[in-house]
Amino acid sequence: MTMVKEILGQSVVAEAFCFEVSRRCYTHQNNKKHKISMFPSFSCSSILLPIMKRRTTVDDLNSSSNNKSLHDGGGVTLTISASVTIKNSKEFMAMMLHYFDSFSHNTNGDRGIVMQLVSTQIDPTTMEGKLSKRAVLDWTRELLFNGGGDSERSTHKVDFEIDSNFGFPGAITITNKYNKEIFLETISIEGGFVEFSCSSWVQPEKVNPDKRIFFTNKACLPCDTAEGVKELRKEELRQKRGDGNGMRKVMSDRVYDYDVYNDLGNPDKGIQHVRPILGTEHYPNPRRCRTGRPPVITDEKYESCVNAFMETYVPRDEVFEGVRKEALDVERVKGITRNLIPFIRTHITKCGVFKELSEIKNIYKRKHQVDAMNHTNEENGTLSIDVNKLFQDSFEEYFKFSTPYIISGNGCCIRDEELGRQALAGVNPLSIKRLQTFPPVSDLDPSMYGPQESALKEEHIISHLDGMSVQQAIEEKKLFILDYHDAYMPFLKGINAQEDRKAYATRTILYLTRMGTLKPIAIELSLPEGEHQQQQSKQVLTPPLDATSYWLWQLAKAHVCSNDAGVHQLVHHWLRTHACMEPFIIAAHRQMSVTHPIFKLLKPHMKCTLQINALAREALINGGGIIESDFSSGRYSTEIVSAAYKDWWRFDMEALPADLIRRGLAEPDRTQPHGIKLTIEDYPYANDGLLIWFALERMVRTYVNYYYHNGLMVRSDNELQGWYNEAINVGHGDHAHATWWPTLATPRDLISVLTTLIWIASVQHSAVNFGQYPLGGYVPMRPPLVKKLLPKEGDPEYKEFLEDPEGFLCSSLPDMFQTTKFLAVLNILSQHPEDEEYIGQRRDLSDWIGDPKIIEAFYDFSIELKRIEKEIEKRNKDHNLRNRCGAGIPPYELLIASSGPGVTCRGVPNSIST
Repeated sequence: MTMVKEILGQSVVAEAFCFEVSRRCYTHQNNKKHKISMFPSFSCSSILLPIMKRRTTVDDLNSSSNNKSLHDGGGVTLTISASVTIKNSKEFMAMMLHYFDSFSHNTNGDRGIVMQLVSTQIDPTTMEGKLSKRAVLDWTRELLFNGGGDSERSTHKVDFEIDSNFGFPGAITITNKYNKEIFLETISIEGGFVEFSCSSWVQPEKVNPDKRIFFTNKACLPCDTAEGVKELRKEELRQKRGDGNGMRKVMSDRVYDYDVYNDLGNPDKGIQHVRPILGTEHYPNPRRCRTGRPPVITDEKYESCVNAFMETYVPRDEVFEGVRKEALDVERVKGITRNLIPFIRTHITKCGVFKELSEIKNIYKRKHQVDAMNHTNEENGTLSIDVNKLFQDSFEEYFKFSTPYIISGNGCCIRDEELGRQALAGVNPLSIKRLQTFPPVSDLDPSMYGPQESALKEEHIISHLDGMSVQQAIEEKKLFILDYHDAYMPFLKGINAQEDRKAYATRTILYLTRMGTLKPIAIELSLPEGEHQQQQSKQVLTPPLDATSYWLWQLAKAHVCSNDAGVHQLVHHWLRTHACMEPFIIAAHRQMSVTHPIFKLLKPHMKCTLQINALAREALINGGGIIESDFSSGRYSTEIVSAAYKDWWRFDMEALPADLIRRGLAEPDRTQPHGIKLTIEDYPYANDGLLIWFALERMVRTYVNYYYHNGLMVRSDNELQGWYNEAINVGHGDHAHATWWPTLATPRDLISVLTTLIWIASVQHSAVNFGQYPLGGYVPMRPPLVKKLLPKEGDPEYKEFLEDPEGFLCSSLPDMFQTTKFLAVLNILSQHPEDEEYIGQRRDLSDWIGDPKIIEAFYDFSIELKRIEKEIEKRNKDHNLRNRCGAGIPPYELLIASSGPGVTCRGVPNSIST
């Protein structure tokens, strides 16, 4: 039957369903010795027509209209069967056992799951969708007679009574009469003639009296919604929008609404715990999901923070469940235990500061531990094991971290070539830009932040340009820059006033060698004018010529990498993926029905993002959170995010080709396969990313063109336009009047917007997230913070630097506790759970059973991703591509779609869920 449905499509399934109802009608009448036609008061075409134009509706379904709809149609009452699959949570099964104990004393029928089918056809007497008789699923009896079992899910049979002219089911309403929520997975009518993929928590009626509404799987535009379910389609959206008032109930509400970021600080604890409210005129920011928690005592503009007695709200179906939640909890516990010894050494024994770089490597696991434990007895030649040493070493190894890829092939500090390679194939390949003006010029207000001109001069770099002048090198596209000057300069006074935090605003000039690699040839370190009298406001360092300049160069690179780590985490990771996607997700749930084909396309790319963002506001970007405590930006972190959003972020530049062109890393070229030519041929992130981008765009184009044949269909789709307009005007309200927002008037516009959103949620996020531990988990090469400025002759620290330059560098880095805490977080962020769903995978294609062209598009996209995976593997073995292949060079696998669980440095999940 399943194969027949897949081959013949939904319309044939509808015809078969009608035939089955007709057959039962005929059988029923024959049993009464009546002669009727094979098709009684309705015809197959009368049901097929609303199916082919199916839509959904909202109604109260009060009891008076229920019975009227069933019995006043003039037809024959029939019984159809349904299989209902429910996930058996521990809490629900405990409740069921409680009911089992009291079963014999309860006969009033006030429990169970009450269900009612809604037809696609209108009942002329009520002008609402025709209704089946209510059916009740109560499996207390199954517990009584069959035992509860302990399976993960259970399937139960339910019989519905419908009139013979009921038509085709378009929706089903659910009321949970039990005292606990249930997770409803699927409802299958008549062995699969009609399918409802629910995958949602249904709250008890006493918690939420609204009937839950589920629609058949068929994707459906608003203009094609069947009359019988049109109002239900509106009602389902009304339930998810809420009214913007009150405190949201954790683990029960499913309301999506907006709010500003007013929950990052806690004024009740004092002025030092106040943080700016993001999403205001002074601090623009995307909006977050509203929780409605009460305000703090001292300032009602601030929302109270999460505490031990108050969890973070996210809509119920967004909450981590099962394997994903268990994996996160395990990694949290592991992170805490790994920090135990470093905490004791740092805060109790006061010996947590690293003295030399080799000590830092001791926090990582050894590769060949067994050989050190085993030794051979010389007298009898037998192998013996030192049990005490084995136990001691095993205990110590448990608390250590896996060795990240970044250490392989590198010494204790980051090599020049590695710094350049990481700008193209590291965890942050998004900051590198082509240098088009020399010296570089700041865009900051000179009256506030000093002269806009850089201190970089031609004499600093001319000797590294293979005989070219600076202008020639620029014209030949040989010069590139990592420019963090404007990102950090406005905040440096505050940053450097913090304890154990010292930072510069850095610029690094890189030269593209004949081998296609980048090498840094000059580093500019800038401070606000007058901040440090003993320091110049701008200084330039070039590759070293002696021992002293070698160590100063290493310190300068540490500051560059610290700048890079902060911008990567705050701007490219948090802002551009997590924060900027959230408004589009909220708007999708508020404005587009779950039956809308665009909602169905985006659904796997929105999964769990609201949950992970809520956790980030609770522990990552909040005041005193991980980023504030572990990164140089400290308490100014969120202000850096807001400044980047205000002055730099543009949605129209988030598409990969547009981003590359904006940074000067690519230019339009019709002779190239995709119409774009890279400035640096061996740019692994861009090389691999473009393959996925254009494969994704092809799939989205096929999908959009299937549903939207012209611009009028796009412009007249009220749900689609409502989603896009709300995401811009409310979710990104601080940029509501920006002229750069793409229009949404044609299928081509829609293809561009959807491709960009899916790219951000899947590929872009993977590129900046899942390499965090493997490619950034060694602090001497990528320190999140630096504690000291470069020493100057005459400074008290200069003598210390000359006597022990390595020790001075180590003392500038995070201490042992800071390091292990930072690594524990990176390790969690870089994990794939066992139930990860990767791009190209769709576990449920039932929404498109009757649309073989869509199934084919998904299949082709999946196959293309496998081809891309093979191409990436081939590139990683090409020794001519020195940025991804060579001695000590890790292969670039971050954009390989598939992965196993754990920290793998590969895999592109469908959504932002870590």
